[in-house]
Amino acid sequence: MKEVLIKAAMAIIAVLAAGATAPSRAQEMDGKALFMKNCAACHQATGKGIPGAFPALAGNKFVQGKGVDVAAVLLKGRGGMPDFSDSLSDQEIATILSFVRSNWGNQAAPLSEPEVLALRDVLQVDHFSNGQMSNKH
Repeated sequence: MKEVLIKAAMAIIAVLAAGATAPSRAQEMDGKALFMKNCAACHQATGKGIPGAFPALAGNKFVQGKGVDVAAVLLKGRGGMPDFSDSLSDQEIATILSFVRSNWGNQAAPLSEPEVLALRDVLQVDHFSNGQMSNKH
């Protein structure tokens, strides 16, 4: 167990050391489309959420904080937020979060697929199966 955590932490460090680049225009468009399909019903197309029901992502300090913390919410869920571990791939999660972290006044570094994959291992979340065994969403 300890060895798995060390390997996953090393993978995250390697990815972070390589440095993340700003998302390309194509990635941003994909991020917007994925956000609209999977997130906008609750968090709204504007990222402003619905007060008292769904938190705003626009200007959200948590969203702009550590990328792995935000990714953990998509992988594990939180409160009323469902997990998307089996319905979104690591690339889709990274793309959505990169979009959210760089729009609506947010100015945070993008996430990469290897970062999400390494976090999935650390959190011991099953690997994406293209929704084949899930009916969560």
